[in-house]
Amino acid sequence: MNRLAEIAALAGVSPSTVSRALSRPELVAERTRRRIMNAVEATGFRQNEVARSLKQQTSRTIGLVVTDLNPFHATLVKGVQDTAERNDLNVILFTSDDSAAREREALSILRSHMPQGLILIPSAHTALHAQLLRGLTVVELDRQSGMDGAHTVQVNNRAGARDAVRHLIAQGHQRIGAIFGQLHVSTAQERHQGFRDALAEGGVAYDETLVRYGNDLEPSGRAAALELLDVSPGARPTALFVSNHEMAVGAIIAMRSLGLKLPRDISLTSFDDSRLMLLHEPPISVVAQPTYELGVRACEVLIAALADGDVPHHVRLDAPFIARGSVAPP
Repeated sequence: MNRLAEIAALAGVSPSTVSRALSRPELVAERTRRRIMNAVEATGFRQNEVARSLKQQTSRTIGLVVTDLNPFHATLVKGVQDTAERNDLNVILFTSDDSAAREREALSILRSHMPQGLILIPSAHTALHAQLLRGLTVVELDRQSGMDGAHTVQVNNRAGARDAVRHLIAQGHQRIGAIFGQLHVSTAQERHQGFRDALAEGGVAYDETLVRYGNDLEPSGRAAALELLDVSPGARPTALFVSNHEMAVGAIIAMRSLGLKLPRDISLTSFDDSRLMLLHEPPISVVAQPTYELGVRACEVLIAALADGDVPHHVRLDAPFIARGSVAPP
Protein backbone atom coordinates (compact mmCIF):
# COMPACT_ATOMS: atom_id res chain seq x y z
CA MET A 1 0.00 0.00 0.00
CA ASN A 2 1.42 3.41 -0.93
CA ARG A 3 1.40 6.36 1.46
CA LEU A 4 -1.59 8.11 -0.09
CA ALA A 5 -3.67 4.93 -0.05
CA GLU A 6 -2.72 4.25 3.56
CA ILE A 7 -3.92 7.67 4.70
CA ALA A 8 -7.09 7.27 2.63
CA ALA A 9 -7.86 3.85 4.15
CA LEU A 10 -7.45 5.18 7.69
CA ALA A 11 -9.65 8.19 6.98
CA GLY A 12 -12.29 6.17 5.12
CA VAL A 13 -12.07 8.32 1.98
CA SER A 14 -10.62 7.99 -1.51
CA PRO A 15 -6.97 8.80 -2.29
CA SER A 16 -8.15 11.67 -4.48
CA THR A 17 -9.96 13.20 -1.50
CA VAL A 18 -6.76 13.00 0.55
CA SER A 19 -4.84 14.71 -2.25
CA ARG A 20 -7.47 17.44 -2.47
CA ALA A 21 -7.55 17.97 1.32
CA LEU A 22 -3.80 18.50 1.40
CA SER A 23 -3.37 20.57 -1.74
CA ARG A 24 -6.76 22.41 -1.87
CA PRO A 25 -8.24 22.11 1.66
CA GLU A 26 -10.92 24.75 0.94
CA LEU A 27 -12.58 22.25 -1.42
CA VAL A 28 -13.08 19.58 1.27
CA ALA A 29 -15.72 19.60 4.01
CA GLU A 30 -14.33 20.44 7.42
CA ARG A 31 -15.40 17.15 9.04
CA THR A 32 -13.76 15.12 6.25
CA ARG A 33 -10.64 17.27 6.38
CA ARG A 34 -10.33 16.63 10.13
CA ARG A 35 -10.56 12.86 9.57
CA ILE A 36 -7.84 13.06 6.94
CA MET A 37 -5.52 15.12 9.13
CA ASN A 38 -6.06 12.70 12.03
CA ALA A 39 -5.04 9.87 9.68
CA VAL A 40 -1.96 11.83 8.59
CA GLU A 41 -0.98 12.23 12.23
CA ALA A 42 -1.68 8.54 13.03
CA THR A 43 0.65 7.37 10.26
CA GLY A 44 3.48 9.58 11.52
CA PHE A 45 3.57 11.74 8.39
CA ARG A 46 3.96 15.49 8.48
CA GLN A 47 1.44 17.49 6.51
CA ASN A 48 3.87 19.67 4.59
CA GLU A 49 6.02 16.73 3.51
CA VAL A 50 2.97 14.73 2.43
CA ALA A 51 1.68 17.64 0.39
CA ARG A 52 5.05 18.15 -1.26
CA SER A 53 5.33 14.49 -2.24
CA LEU A 54 1.80 14.52 -3.63
CA LYS A 55 2.65 17.52 -5.81
CA GLN A 56 5.80 15.79 -7.06
CA GLN A 57 3.79 12.55 -7.59
CA THR A 58 6.71 10.42 -6.41
CA SER A 59 9.50 10.34 -3.87
CA ARG A 60 13.05 9.59 -4.97
CA THR A 61 14.10 9.04 -1.37
CA ILE A 62 14.91 5.92 0.64
CA GLY A 63 15.58 5.75 4.35
CA LEU A 64 18.60 4.10 5.97
CA VAL A 65 18.81 3.48 9.72
CA VAL A 66 21.97 1.92 11.17
CA THR A 67 22.81 1.20 14.79
CA ASP A 68 26.23 2.90 14.77
CA LEU A 69 28.78 4.53 12.47
CA ASN A 70 31.83 2.40 13.23
CA PRO A 71 34.00 1.29 10.27
CA PHE A 72 31.76 -1.74 9.55
CA HIS A 73 28.57 0.31 9.38
CA ALA A 74 30.25 3.14 7.48
CA THR A 75 31.19 0.66 4.75
CA LEU A 76 27.62 -0.67 4.66
CA VAL A 77 26.37 2.90 4.26
CA LYS A 78 28.83 3.51 1.41
CA GLY A 79 27.51 0.44 -0.44
CA VAL A 80 23.91 1.61 -0.05
CA GLN A 81 24.72 5.21 -1.02
CA ASP A 82 26.68 4.30 -4.16
CA THR A 83 23.94 1.96 -5.38
CA ALA A 84 21.21 4.49 -4.63
CA GLU A 85 23.03 7.19 -6.59
CA ARG A 86 23.35 4.88 -9.60
CA ASN A 87 19.58 4.48 -9.48
CA ASP A 88 18.80 8.19 -9.04
CA LEU A 89 17.73 7.77 -5.41
CA ASN A 90 18.49 9.96 -2.42
CA VAL A 91 19.35 8.43 0.97
CA ILE A 92 18.31 9.87 4.33
CA LEU A 93 20.58 8.39 7.02
CA PHE A 94 19.94 8.02 10.75
CA THR A 95 21.73 6.20 13.57
CA SER A 96 19.73 4.55 16.34
CA ASP A 97 22.51 3.65 18.81
CA ASP A 98 20.39 0.55 19.52
CA SER A 99 18.07 2.89 21.45
CA ALA A 100 14.30 2.44 21.31
CA ALA A 101 13.69 6.19 21.58
CA ARG A 102 16.21 7.11 18.87
CA GLU A 103 14.95 4.41 16.52
CA ARG A 104 11.35 5.58 16.98
CA GLU A 105 12.37 9.19 16.32
CA ALA A 106 14.29 8.22 13.19
CA LEU A 107 11.39 6.20 11.81
CA SER A 108 8.90 8.96 12.58
CA ILE A 109 10.96 11.58 10.76
CA LEU A 110 11.55 9.27 7.81
CA ARG A 111 7.84 8.51 7.46
CA SER A 112 7.15 12.24 7.26
CA HIS A 113 9.30 12.36 4.12
CA MET A 114 7.31 9.55 2.48
CA PRO A 115 10.33 7.47 1.38
CA GLN A 116 9.86 4.82 -1.25
CA GLY A 117 11.31 2.27 1.14
CA LEU A 118 13.59 1.69 4.09
CA ILE A 119 16.84 -0.18 4.75
CA LEU A 120 17.14 -0.89 8.44
CA ILE A 121 19.65 -2.54 10.76
CA PRO A 122 17.06 -3.59 13.31
CA SER A 123 17.57 -3.14 17.04
CA ALA A 124 16.10 -5.22 19.85
CA HIS A 125 13.27 -2.65 19.89
CA THR A 126 12.20 -2.72 16.24
CA ALA A 127 9.13 -4.87 16.91
CA LEU A 128 7.83 -2.08 19.18
CA HIS A 129 7.71 0.24 16.19
CA ALA A 130 5.65 -1.95 13.86
CA GLN A 131 3.04 0.78 13.32
CA LEU A 132 5.67 3.17 11.98
CA LEU A 133 6.79 0.48 9.51
CA ARG A 134 3.28 -0.48 8.39
CA GLY A 135 2.80 -0.17 4.64
CA LEU A 136 6.49 0.55 4.05
CA THR A 137 8.79 -1.73 2.04
CA VAL A 138 11.55 -2.69 4.49
CA VAL A 139 14.89 -4.44 3.93
CA GLU A 140 16.57 -5.61 7.12
CA LEU A 141 20.33 -5.46 6.72
CA ASP A 142 22.93 -7.46 8.70
CA ARG A 143 20.40 -8.48 11.36
CA GLN A 144 16.82 -9.69 11.23
CA SER A 145 14.00 -8.88 13.65
CA GLY A 146 11.56 -11.57 12.52
CA MET A 147 9.10 -8.91 11.38
CA ASP A 148 6.52 -10.22 8.91
CA GLY A 149 7.00 -9.04 5.35
CA ALA A 150 10.54 -7.73 5.75
CA HIS A 151 13.16 -8.54 3.14
CA THR A 152 16.58 -9.51 4.50
CA VAL A 153 20.23 -9.25 3.45
CA GLN A 154 22.76 -10.96 5.72
CA VAL A 155 25.85 -13.15 5.72
CA ASN A 156 26.09 -16.81 6.68
CA ASN A 157 26.90 -15.99 10.30
CA ARG A 158 26.62 -19.52 11.62
CA ALA A 159 28.90 -21.01 8.96
CA GLY A 160 31.49 -18.25 9.37
CA ALA A 161 31.73 -18.69 13.13
CA ARG A 162 31.88 -22.46 12.73
CA ASP A 163 34.80 -22.18 10.31
CA ALA A 164 36.74 -19.87 12.65
CA VAL A 165 36.38 -22.19 15.62
CA ARG A 166 37.12 -25.26 13.50
CA HIS A 167 40.47 -23.64 12.72
CA LEU A 168 41.24 -23.23 16.42
CA ILE A 169 40.38 -26.86 17.11
CA ALA A 170 42.48 -28.02 14.14
CA GLN A 171 45.45 -26.23 15.74
CA GLY A 172 44.94 -28.28 18.88
CA HIS A 173 42.94 -25.91 21.10
CA GLN A 174 40.48 -27.50 23.51
CA ARG A 175 39.98 -24.67 26.00
CA ILE A 176 38.37 -22.05 23.78
CA GLY A 177 36.82 -18.86 25.13
CA ALA A 178 34.35 -16.63 23.30
CA ILE A 179 32.86 -13.14 23.45
CA PHE A 180 29.47 -12.57 21.85
CA GLY A 181 26.99 -9.74 21.56
CA GLN A 182 23.62 -9.96 23.28
CA LEU A 183 21.76 -13.11 22.26
CA HIS A 184 18.51 -11.25 21.55
CA VAL A 185 20.32 -9.96 18.41
CA SER A 186 20.12 -12.39 15.48
CA THR A 187 23.79 -12.08 14.48
CA ALA A 188 24.95 -12.97 18.00
CA GLN A 189 22.52 -15.91 18.13
CA GLU A 190 23.77 -17.32 14.83
CA ARG A 191 27.46 -16.86 15.62
CA HIS A 192 26.95 -18.42 19.06
CA GLN A 193 25.32 -21.41 17.38
CA GLY A 194 28.20 -21.70 14.90
CA PHE A 195 30.63 -21.68 17.85
CA ARG A 196 28.73 -24.51 19.50
CA ASP A 197 28.47 -26.43 16.21
CA ALA A 198 32.25 -26.44 15.81
CA LEU A 199 32.84 -27.52 19.41
CA ALA A 200 30.38 -30.41 19.10
CA GLU A 201 31.84 -31.45 15.76
CA GLY A 202 35.37 -31.42 17.23
CA GLY A 203 34.43 -33.29 20.38
CA VAL A 204 35.13 -30.27 22.60
CA ALA A 205 32.78 -29.69 25.53
CA TYR A 206 30.94 -26.36 25.66
CA ASP A 207 32.02 -24.53 28.82
CA GLU A 208 29.74 -21.63 29.76
CA THR A 209 32.38 -20.29 32.17
CA LEU A 210 34.55 -19.46 29.15
CA VAL A 211 31.82 -17.43 27.39
CA ARG A 212 31.09 -13.74 27.93
CA TYR A 213 28.59 -11.32 26.40
CA GLY A 214 29.08 -7.67 25.44
CA ASN A 215 27.13 -5.01 23.55
CA ASP A 216 29.17 -5.11 20.31
CA LEU A 217 31.23 -2.06 21.36
CA GLU A 218 34.95 -1.89 22.18
CA PRO A 219 34.69 -1.26 25.95
CA SER A 220 32.50 -4.31 26.47
CA GLY A 221 34.96 -6.46 24.53
CA ARG A 222 37.81 -5.19 26.69
CA ALA A 223 35.89 -5.87 29.92
CA ALA A 224 34.85 -9.35 28.80
CA ALA A 225 38.39 -10.26 27.75
CA LEU A 226 39.80 -9.09 31.08
CA GLU A 227 37.34 -11.35 32.89
CA LEU A 228 38.47 -14.32 30.83
CA LEU A 229 42.20 -13.61 30.72
CA ASP A 230 43.13 -11.89 33.98
CA VAL A 231 43.30 -15.24 35.79
CA SER A 232 45.94 -17.85 36.49
CA PRO A 233 47.44 -19.41 33.32
CA GLY A 234 45.80 -22.75 34.07
CA ALA A 235 42.33 -21.18 34.21
CA ARG A 236 42.85 -19.07 31.10
CA PRO A 237 41.54 -20.18 27.68
CA THR A 238 44.28 -20.96 25.16
CA ALA A 239 42.27 -19.39 22.33
CA LEU A 240 39.54 -16.79 21.97
CA PHE A 241 36.81 -16.26 19.38
CA VAL A 242 35.28 -12.74 19.34
CA SER A 243 32.08 -12.25 17.39
CA ASN A 244 32.61 -8.74 16.02
CA HIS A 245 35.34 -6.27 15.12
CA GLU A 246 34.74 -3.65 17.81
CA MET A 247 34.82 -6.16 20.66
CA ALA A 248 37.89 -7.81 19.11
CA VAL A 249 39.70 -4.47 19.30
CA GLY A 250 38.72 -4.27 22.96
CA ALA A 251 40.03 -7.81 23.52
CA ILE A 252 43.37 -6.94 21.90
CA ILE A 253 43.68 -3.88 24.17
CA ALA A 254 42.97 -6.11 27.17
CA MET A 255 45.63 -8.59 26.07
CA ARG A 256 48.20 -5.82 25.78
CA SER A 257 47.34 -4.49 29.23
CA LEU A 258 47.98 -7.98 30.64
CA GLY A 259 51.24 -8.39 28.72
CA LEU A 260 49.88 -11.29 26.67
CA LYS A 261 51.34 -11.83 23.19
CA LEU A 262 49.58 -13.23 20.12
CA PRO A 263 49.87 -16.12 19.42
CA ARG A 264 52.55 -17.05 21.98
CA ASP A 265 50.26 -16.73 25.02
CA ILE A 266 46.84 -16.95 23.39
CA SER A 267 45.36 -17.38 19.92
CA LEU A 268 42.64 -15.08 18.56
CA THR A 269 40.03 -15.20 15.79
CA SER A 270 37.43 -12.53 15.10
CA PHE A 271 34.31 -11.96 13.05
CA ASP A 272 34.80 -8.96 10.67
CA ASP A 273 37.90 -7.86 8.81
CA SER A 274 39.43 -4.37 8.75
CA ARG A 275 42.68 -2.54 8.11
CA LEU A 276 43.43 -2.79 11.82
CA MET A 277 43.16 -6.57 11.67
CA LEU A 278 45.72 -6.56 8.86
CA LEU A 279 48.02 -3.97 10.43
CA HIS A 280 48.19 -5.68 13.80
CA GLU A 281 51.35 -7.71 14.30
CA PRO A 282 50.66 -10.54 13.80
CA PRO A 283 47.62 -9.99 11.52
CA ILE A 284 44.37 -11.30 13.03
CA SER A 285 42.63 -14.39 11.64
CA VAL A 286 39.08 -13.31 10.71
CA VAL A 287 35.73 -14.19 9.24
CA ALA A 288 35.66 -11.60 6.44
CA GLN A 289 32.21 -10.21 5.77
CA PRO A 290 31.72 -8.72 2.28
CA THR A 291 30.68 -5.48 3.96
CA TYR A 292 30.42 -3.14 0.99
CA GLU A 293 28.63 -5.82 -1.03
CA LEU A 294 26.09 -6.21 1.79
CA GLY A 295 25.17 -2.54 1.41
CA VAL A 296 24.99 -2.84 -2.37
CA ARG A 297 22.76 -5.91 -2.22
CA ALA A 298 20.46 -4.32 0.38
CA CYS A 299 19.80 -1.39 -1.93
CA GLU A 300 19.35 -3.69 -4.94
CA VAL A 301 16.89 -5.83 -2.97
CA LEU A 302 14.91 -2.75 -1.95
CA ILE A 303 14.71 -1.56 -5.57
CA ALA A 304 13.61 -5.02 -6.73
CA ALA A 305 11.03 -5.29 -3.94
CA LEU A 306 9.55 -1.92 -4.87
CA ALA A 307 9.22 -3.14 -8.45
CA ASP A 308 7.65 -6.54 -7.86
CA GLY A 309 5.49 -5.97 -4.81
CA ASP A 310 5.18 -8.46 -1.99
CA VAL A 311 7.51 -11.23 -3.22
CA PRO A 312 9.95 -11.77 -0.33
CA HIS A 313 13.65 -11.42 -1.00
CA HIS A 314 16.09 -13.13 1.38
CA VAL A 315 19.79 -12.94 0.56
CA ARG A 316 22.66 -14.67 2.39
CA LEU A 317 26.24 -13.90 1.35
CA ASP A 318 29.21 -16.09 2.19
CA ALA A 319 31.69 -14.81 4.80
CA PRO A 320 34.94 -16.76 4.29
CA PHE A 321 37.41 -17.46 7.08
CA ILE A 322 40.93 -16.10 6.50
CA ALA A 323 43.73 -17.71 8.51
CA ARG A 324 46.54 -15.35 9.51
CA GLY A 325 49.25 -15.22 12.14
CA SER A 326 47.19 -14.78 15.31
CA VAL A 327 46.57 -18.52 15.72
CA ALA A 328 49.16 -21.14 16.69
CA PRO A 329 49.05 -24.45 18.58
CA PRO A 330 48.66 -24.06 22.37
